Amino acid sequence: VLVENGKENKNKIENFYIKLSIINNILIFPKDLCLSNNAMAAASTSDSTDVVFKQHKVVPDVIPVAPKQFLKVSYKNVLVENGKELTPTQVAAQPSIEWNAENNVFYTIIMTDPDAPSRSNPKFREFNHWLVTNIPGTDISSGDVLTAYVGSGPPQGTGLHRYVFLVYKQPVKIRFQETRVPKNSSQNRPNFSTAKFAKKYKLGDPIAGNFFQAQWDEYVPTVHRQLSGKK
Repeated sequence: VLVENGKENKNKIENFYIKLSIINNILIFPKDLCLSNNAMAAASTSDSTDVVFKQHKVVPDVIPVAPKQFLKVSYKNVLVENGKELTPTQVAAQPSIEWNAENNVFYTIIMTDPDAPSRSNPKFREFNHWLVTNIPGTDISSGDVLTAYVGSGPPQGTGLHRYVFLVYKQPVKIRFQETRVPKNSSQNRPNFSTAKFAKKYKLGDPIAGNFFQAQWDEYVPTVHRQLSGKK
């Protein structure tokens, strides 16, 4: 708290928090406009996801319609928030994912990068980072892994990439025809199309989604070696 002559200086306090909000890239609302935790959570599951997906052009670059449900994605000690920047080092290991699943229903998870090799020249759009199908409820470990997880590996100098997570509700358990891609292979990852995949298997629109952004850091060469089959 800022104090001047033994009294709180309202203007200085307000200026202090305005600067703090800019530094931390957050918006501080007046007290009477603040949302409760429950209201904020509700906003995250509907309108805000739609707004942010359109704002960052995940719609239409990846999908035509934004999901209504906010997908909880967490790496070790790090939560993915719509559009937040993370580092390749932070997202090296497979994350945990939560969504509101129905009993006796199968789901598909996709993680994709529409900015390969860069957002200004996405000639390899999309790069498929992870694809798991026939997931019973939220038990990802019991699903069929079509593309093994690999973390973000944006080439140096290509700026921020968007890494999009989407969950689709399957109409039934499906026999998918795609070739399985192991974690040490880049085959069949470039030029993937989430929209075409969903249309092919009649998955409809995604029910939940989230995304982060990342740019090159010192861990990226490790990802590239992994994808080339080298240790």
